[in-house]
Amino acid sequence: MSEAAVKKKKRFISKKDRKWVVLSLIVTAVIVAYGLWNLLHVYNGTIDWNDHHIRGVYKSYGSQARILLFIVLAYYVVLFVLKRKWLDAWGVIKRFAAQLLKVARRLHVPVAIIAMGLIALHVIGAFLFDFRWDFSHITGLLAGLALLPVPIAGIFRYKKLDRQWHLRSGLAFAVLFLIHAFL
Repeated sequence: MSEAAVKKKKRFISKKDRKWVVLSLIVTAVIVAYGLWNLLHVYNGTIDWNDHHIRGVYKSYGSQARILLFIVLAYYVVLFVLKRKWLDAWGVIKRFAAQLLKVARRLHVPVAIIAMGLIALHVIGAFLFDFRWDFSHITGLLAGLALLPVPIAGIFRYKKLDRQWHLRSGLAFAVLFLIHAFL
């Protein structure tokens, strides 16, 4: 086996996706650093930990992550619809859905990385300033625990070594996330 073939085989992330993954990791690092500074700045500016300003700051990170997660989940929804061949009767809509699938596929990983950074800020804010043992916080905690294996399985998904764990753990997270966000 040639040296180039060995190098190519060892890479987890394909070359065309690598620049977007690196860029999204940099953007996420900046967002998390600014978010932590913002949480601490708001905390130092208030007397009460449960002040509505702190609650508003970390809840806004959760709301921003919610929007990004819908973009991430759109890939699976459009893929599911196209695989079921529900749009075969409508050629124009099917072509539009195929183009949408390409865009959703391209955005899936970078947007997911940024969303995980915002989720981390949301979780940190919730634990530091306002954690209670109620339905919303417990479902959020369970959703956070379900999210932990998703990026690890996603890395192995590039090499087809995950045995559908990325999809399964992502589906469990999606269900818990929807319960947490809307109930």
